[in-house]
Amino acid sequence: MPRIAGALVAALATLALVGIAPAATQVNTLIGTDGPGFTITMSKKTIPAGTYTITIRDRSAIHNFHLTGPGVNKITSVPKIYTTTWKVKLKKGTYKFFCDPHAEIMKGTLKVT
Repeated sequence: MPRIAGALVAALATLALVGIAPAATQVNTLIGTDGPGFTITMSKKTIPAGTYTITIRDRSAIHNFHLTGPGVNKITSVPKIYTTTWKVKLKKGTYKFFCDPHAEIMKGTLKVT
């Protein structure tokens, strides 16, 4: 019986660690979205400097998602509707995101501290 209890405790500990691991990797994630209307968003407004995984949801064939700032210039394609992932190192400063064809009305900022 002690062996079964020990094995059960070990299995539960392993499952607990596996459950924690994905949460730890999701800390430095962002989601950027453009469209389907004339909207563009980033999931956070202010973040600490670091390496981030940014999922871009490009939801319109007439828009794109363009992110620029210190050391970063990433862009999606205007005619495509798709989801892509970027891994970027964001340094302290202000980053701008916008839709190139509609930059006057579709724009935002991301502050990195």
